[in-house]
Amino acid sequence: MQWNKIALIGVGLLGGSIGLAARKQKLARSVVGFVRRRASIAECQKAGAVTRAVLDLQETVVDADLVILCTPIAQMARLAEEMLPFLQEGAIVTDVGSVKASVIEALEAKIEQAGAHFVGSHPMAGSEQTGVKAARADLFKGAICVTTPTDRTSKTALRKTENFWRTLGSKVLRLSPELHDEFVSRSSHLPHLIAAVLANTVLTPDQPTQHWLCANGFRDTTRIASGSPEMWRDIAIANRKNLLGAIDDFLQQIQTVRGLLEAADERRLTVFFEQAKNRRDQWRKKSSSPE
Repeated sequence: MQWNKIALIGVGLLGGSIGLAARKQKLARSVVGFVRRRASIAECQKAGAVTRAVLDLQETVVDADLVILCTPIAQMARLAEEMLPFLQEGAIVTDVGSVKASVIEALEAKIEQAGAHFVGSHPMAGSEQTGVKAARADLFKGAICVTTPTDRTSKTALRKTENFWRTLGSKVLRLSPELHDEFVSRSSHLPHLIAAVLANTVLTPDQPTQHWLCANGFRDTTRIASGSPEMWRDIAIANRKNLLGAIDDFLQQIQTVRGLLEAADERRLTVFFEQAKNRRDQWRKKSSSPE
């Protein structure tokens, strides 16, 4: 048992999965979850994600030696500000946000001034499903978790945080916050945007018969468009600079393919599809572990 008390600020898919895994492995004496709705208290406890769920932030955070922010990105700064007076000296605060630079800029110094330590984390394990009912104890098994230390990061806090994610089954990769945000803008945020555009373009109300012709390819390509609109709005805004660059690169590729189609260039279209297939096949074969 490594922790006395783990505080989960938000108990949805990620927070709930952390709680389930931590409790299953007996990583803490107690796991307390902060929720916004009274109905969520029963949901969290029924799922087994927490020792107890509460509506009071102070009750959640007090005496916790590990605090994990599991809310949408736009809520993190406000909640962190509210919990500062209740943070235990030397506590570690981390998060599960998909954007790191802006979160670290907003939180790191304030948490440090309160006598605690902040370590940015991004477990790359999610689903289009939301809420604690979708939580799974094995969600992080085999998944990459990126930690994003800065010059201010405590080495001890970083080591403990990384060990925590490893205990949940994750493979840890360290990146700078800026490099992390650049990479995920292309590999995570752009695909979600494309899936949403595709869903909006194809499933228009003025073509009611269209959905009958949307089979497995469409389903698989647009699956992530069913994710939380609130969460993805926050991610897109927080990482908009990198995402705009990724969109520009994507549009350039689309224009190139459009030109090949206009010219009916069979040879170069074959090369295009072969290259995409080979790159994806090679990616699938590679180990996902950076360690």
